[in-house]
Amino acid sequence: MKKIQIYDPALCCSTGVCGVDADQALINFSADVDWAKQRGALIERFNLAQQPMAFAENQTVKAFLELSGQDGLPLILLDGAIVLAGRYPGREEIARWVGMPLSDAEEKPAKSCCSGRSCC
Repeated sequence: MKKIQIYDPALCCSTGVCGVDADQALINFSADVDWAKQRGALIERFNLAQQPMAFAENQTVKAFLELSGQDGLPLILLDGAIVLAGRYPGREEIARWVGMPLSDAEEKPAKSCCSGRSCC
């Protein structure tokens, strides 16, 4: 499976979902990441405030920060290549990137409602 790496701006905690004024976009994104991980997706997150060396040691991320600065974050990599910057992806984007269906129904073949007849 493909690997997603998220390089977050400096957040108060590892997910940014903390404190009394938690950003709804971060809450939604954290839920989407948990959803994908529960289905086997390989996702890593790095917080600039807590893991600055992860930013400095990755040449793609380092070059991005030199050009865009911290205001360009978050930065999303898929197998080491930049796929998104400046906003968090939605569940649909995450699922598409890793080749994962959005629902359990998509994983199972549809049952025929007509037992082989062409009425559906």
